This record gives sequence, C-alpha cells and structure tokens, in this order.
Amino acid sequence: MKVIFPKKRVGETLALQFDFTSALAAGVTLSSATTTASVYSGVDATPSGILSGTTSVSGTVATQKVTAGVSGTVYSLLCSAVTSDGQTLELQGFLAVGQDAV
Repeated sequence: MKVIFPKKRVGETLALQFDFTSALAAGVTLSSATTTASVYSGVDATPSGILSGTTSVSGTVATQKVTAGVSGTVYSLLCSAVTSDGQTLELQGFLAVGQDAV
C-alpha cells in the first residue's frame, strides 16, 4: 500500500498518519510501529534526519512526526507495524519537501 502526503515546507513540523485500517481484520489493532526514511528523488545525505521522535500508535493508525528536510527532495517513508494478532505490515508514503514561503 502507498500513500502520497501533501507537500511539506522545510520549516514545518508535521504529524503524518499511516492508516492500516483497510489491511486489518475486525478487532485487530497496531501494537507497535517504526518508520524509516530514504530519498526517493533529489539529494539528502541523511534522509533519516527528517524523522522527529519515534512512531506512535493508536488503534489502527501509526503517527510519525517529520521536520526539516531538503527542498526539492521527495522522501520515501516506510512504516512497519506489528499487529495485535502478530502480523507485520508495511505502508509506504511519499513526502515532497519544498521551500518556505518568503
């Protein structure tokens, strides 16, 4: 599954949500999740620097805060979640970073 997040400005810090609802059976929730970042297009020598803190979970949704980033870069964010019934599921998101407003 893939998600396209709205464009983020370099100066913004946003909480991005990975919603696993459609991949889960009734009554199954997320137990834990982790998110990794890589460059999909553009240049950033340390793409993990866009991640702020750890991934939190609530029910069927994992939330990861992102900050900074390099203008003109599209990041691939991979959220890997462990479910209450022992499955490991992944959801990939794409986030473009642009310049701050002048």
